[in-house]
Amino acid sequence: MDNPLDTGRARRVLIVSAFHAPCIDDDAAIIAAAYKVSRATGSGPAALLRAARGVFSADIIYCWFLSVYGAVAVLLGSLLGRRSIIVIGGVDVARDPGTGYGLWVSPWKAFLARRALRAADFVLAVAETLRDDAVRLAGYDGRNIRYLPTGYDPGFWTEGGAKEPRVLCVAAVSDRPRLAVKGIDVLVEAARRIPEIPVTVVGVDARFVPGLDPPSNVTFLPGVPRAELPAHYRGAKVYCQPSRREGLPNALCEAMLCGCIPVATDAGASAHAVGDTGFIVPAGDPGALADALRLAVKAPGGMGDRTRSRIATLFTLERRRAELSDLLGSLQGFTAIVLISSAPCIFF
Repeated sequence: MDNPLDTGRARRVLIVSAFHAPCIDDDAAIIAAAYKVSRATGSGPAALLRAARGVFSADIIYCWFLSVYGAVAVLLGSLLGRRSIIVIGGVDVARDPGTGYGLWVSPWKAFLARRALRAADFVLAVAETLRDDAVRLAGYDGRNIRYLPTGYDPGFWTEGGAKEPRVLCVAAVSDRPRLAVKGIDVLVEAARRIPEIPVTVVGVDARFVPGLDPPSNVTFLPGVPRAELPAHYRGAKVYCQPSRREGLPNALCEAMLCGCIPVATDAGASAHAVGDTGFIVPAGDPGALADALRLAVKAPGGMGDRTRSRIATLFTLERRRAELSDLLGSLQGFTAIVLISSAPCIFF
């Protein structure tokens, strides 16, 4: 079978990242199937210099999340005649002064981001709602923005074992702004109203747990490697995504593939992911969230089969692989540099 990214000759791909994360690694693996890939991982001034240096030996800048690193690379690349693709996932088109969340809270970062979005050949939004955010914040017509959701492997995220009548939430939270954006405080307040239902939250930094004053039916666990997440999803009947803001939540889609009944807020693309296979409530409403969680725990077990089918149909790796191939092909004739920003892409 022909490689979908084969454009006739090997090309070099430099992946610059401040961290390793699943959505970054997934795209890197797709590109590495046809390109010679090297990675430079880190953050701070040294990482910025490495990214900038890489532009001089590259022709395409592929920026996963718009950050200062990515914006500088795109703008420098534009001066040097390089082509560029930016993937936006949420925090990179967010501005919430109240919580301090989002790249655009900082005026100088917003200045760079605005110009980078306009300069890019393509901007790929993982959720259609993010296109509107980018257009509004950057003040342009969004002519270069395309919708391309992340893809998920149903062979890895599988059903199996008995479902327990409990609620699971997975959220990579390491600072207070993200704690608020992910709605963990709302979930804790909802859990107080349903003391008979166990709730497990995975991934929140232990520093923030005492301030939430969780009731006895809420258990906080530290973050786990990706390989261990399927076991958590398979054991819970209900998955909760209580976010105040979202792109396309990875954990929600993963949990649905593992047969969880979803309860999510109307933030971002969560409602699109859930469709008619679960429950959608207004963001920031603990009463509505508690009611929906209670209904979900009591729902027929077969409902989980429909959730798996929906994600497996809507968000395929094959689609992402094919569309990335088309986009890179439209910029063919160049070597490539893949730049990953310092903004977390694990949108649990």
